Amino acid sequence: MKKIYGLLFLIMMFCVGCEWQLKPNGAEDEVQVTIQRYDRIESLYLTTGDYSALQQMNANYPMQTRMLIENVLRIGKVDDADINTRMLKFFKDSTLQRMLVDVGRQYGDMDDVNEELSEAFGRLKEEMPGVEIPQCYAQVGSFDQSIIVGYNTLGISLDKYLGSEYPFYQQHYDERQRSLMTRDMIVPDCMSFYLLSLFPLPNQQESQQEQRNEHMGRIQYVVNSLVHRQVFNNPYVEKAEKQYKADKHQTLQQFLTVTR
Repeated sequence: MKKIYGLLFLIMMFCVGCEWQLKPNGAEDEVQVTIQRYDRIESLYLTTGDYSALQQMNANYPMQTRMLIENVLRIGKVDDADINTRMLKFFKDSTLQRMLVDVGRQYGDMDDVNEELSEAFGRLKEEMPGVEIPQCYAQVGSFDQSIIVGYNTLGISLDKYLGSEYPFYQQHYDERQRSLMTRDMIVPDCMSFYLLSLFPLPNQQESQQEQRNEHMGRIQYVVNSLVHRQVFNNPYVEKAEKQYKADKHQTLQQFLTVTR
């Protein structure tokens, strides 16, 4: 259970927002996102060792299973001879077993998340008609990564969204980090990570921290508008708002591509 704090956790500051008027409503009604419940099959296997659940994981979700084992849990390669036994052994940890139960209890229904995600991607689609809507799925990790983006998929690790008062979080994360580990942060995080995958900072290794902060400020400014909620507020978001409003003719793609 490594403590991995991603770029968003380091830069996402206080939760308030900005105002940005999107184009007239319409396209979001045409986008329907339904989160695939890979986590349910995964949890069944990890709690009972049900072989049929493992078969479903490998047959119906091969890419998700590979990314889970190799990129999230990092316990080996998906085709290692003993990988299934290794994964079961990994999740025998009592903290992880408790977490599996808590995820099942809190996320028995995700209709509210599906609806908000559909609306946010609909607004993004209206601003950027050519953007592809990723296949979204839920999974369970080991308190490491929250959102995984790759191969036109977007994975949501529900173990990172169990609420700011969750006992494990209180022992391993500070108050600011815990405030971001709640159900209502799932969609903003999804949109943030997905936009970062589309508009990464050029030459990130060589970029100055100030440039990275400004780029994140623009991402967060757009996310506030896509989710129609006041989520992120910091000096870089405020600067992004001024930059966007200063040029009424720029497209959203231009705004997120240009490094100022």
